[in-house]
Amino acid sequence: MQAVRYDAYGATPTLVDIPAPECPADGVLIEVRATGVCRSDWHAWQGHDPVPLPQVPGHEFAGVIAAVGPEVTTRQVGERVTVPFVCGCGRCDYCAAGDAQVCPDQSQPGFTQPGSFADLVAVPAADLNVVPLPDKLDFVTAASLGCRFATAFRALTTHGRVRPGEWVAVHGCGGVGLSAVMIASKLGARVVAVDVSGSALELAAELGAEVLVDGGPDAVRRVVDATGGGAHVSLDAVGSTDTAVAAVSSLRPRGRHVQVGLLLGEHATPPVPMGVVVAKELEIYGSHGMSARDYPAMLDLVASGALRPDRLVGAVIGLGDAGAALAAMSHPATTAGVTVVRLETGR
Repeated sequence: MQAVRYDAYGATPTLVDIPAPECPADGVLIEVRATGVCRSDWHAWQGHDPVPLPQVPGHEFAGVIAAVGPEVTTRQVGERVTVPFVCGCGRCDYCAAGDAQVCPDQSQPGFTQPGSFADLVAVPAADLNVVPLPDKLDFVTAASLGCRFATAFRALTTHGRVRPGEWVAVHGCGGVGLSAVMIASKLGARVVAVDVSGSALELAAELGAEVLVDGGPDAVRRVVDATGGGAHVSLDAVGSTDTAVAAVSSLRPRGRHVQVGLLLGEHATPPVPMGVVVAKELEIYGSHGMSARDYPAMLDLVASGALRPDRLVGAVIGLGDAGAALAAMSHPATTAGVTVVRLETGR
């Protein structure tokens, strides 16, 4: 099969011919029809989040089941499906409780195993991890859900517990941040979008942000002033020392912060102002994707048109351009929105 692969950290990802993966006994092979290009893939490629080498990146994908292992009972060849970026083992207490996103023996396409920048990807524990798609949901839109949109949905609904009329401050308007802006707005919240990119802020406004704030040194004060004392919920959708601290500092008393952006390398231990956390009785959560069990509620809203993740797609490219798109993340974005790779059907 064809796949985009890098052989060393920072080495140019190239389109190569490699052997197709074997179908796991408890899993499936999925013919990839579309896959997102995510900053998490970039972190792995840069070595910030170490992965086995060589590696095929890609963890946000949708496609058609091409093969089914003998131990699988609920899936069949030909189904249109997607998969969370964290795949649970299907055997532990966390998976049994529906919390596969924190499974101690989890696997992740593009990180612990070859990913979806390829014609085929293997998914273990298919009865737990594979999610059927609504008929009307196209593959490009479905591929944009797997990491950024699903992560934002669970961060806001499970951890943030967003209620109508509350202020939500989204720090960083890349893929997950813009997803959060859209979802929070549809939940009835009033959204403050914070970013250094004018084009990202413009798109955030189109998606429902009421207040736009330049992510400079005065961002916290501007968020606090705009929200009449601070946001009820904040998200760091970037994953940096500055944005994590700013997001916590922009909360009002009893506010909830959800850390969504990965904090890696020099940003792994930000100086969170714990004195403020205690004095204001703030809540701080980490959010690591969303398990397959929780997908139906999100997919119902997408299928109904209440949520429009297709509006987040900024560019659709071919598999041969995926390596260049990943490498381009080393530089400031010139356009807003999510880049999705669309593979040829019937390959």
